[in-house]
Amino acid sequence: MDAPADRRPPRVYLEVGPSQVFACALDWPGWCRRARGREASLQALRDYAPRYFRAVKVPPPEGALEVLGEVSGDATTEFGAPGTPTPWDEDPLLPQELARLAGLAENGWSYFDTVAGSTSRELARGPRGGGRHLEQIVDHVREAERTYARRLLVAVPPRTSWAEQRRDLAAAWRSGAGGARWPVRYGIRRCAWHVLDHAFEIEDRSG
Repeated sequence: MDAPADRRPPRVYLEVGPSQVFACALDWPGWCRRARGREASLQALRDYAPRYFRAVKVPPPEGALEVLGEVSGDATTEFGAPGTPTPWDEDPLLPQELARLAGLAENGWSYFDTVAGSTSRELARGPRGGGRHLEQIVDHVREAERTYARRLLVAVPPRTSWAEQRRDLAAAWRSGAGGARWPVRYGIRRCAWHVLDHAFEIEDRSG
């Protein structure tokens, strides 16, 4: 029998676009980085590990990265987001693994909320004045999660609170989100990446 996912070397795949490559850990939602080139993306993923595992509050797995293979990226990849489900996302998941993956994503939510709630100063702007304000980032993350919920066929009625929205999304993750437009493993991974990416953006721009 295979070792549990959190006790074996991290399995990674590459999402390869024309110029951008994402390296994403299959079993660790949100541990995903991009760079220009395959080796550069893998190194970015290694460098990101301490920050990621501090945020999700679990110890990192041991062993070198195990590269499973590649998938073709698209315009979303080039834009700067991982956008392609993989064949490995179709593998069946036991309830305990669904609970583990969902728990990591929920830890990412908690980390985002802590970072956003403790940032009182104006965020630094980009070299040309770019970048969302804090309130805009929070609104963007909340609305993106509504989109992710729909991809998993989770209905989020208008005026649903963020807490209820997250509750329903997490319940879908744990149930396996049967009949979803996205495989549940990918849905968890995409949501976790988005939340943590913006949490770290807030940290970096708050100085």
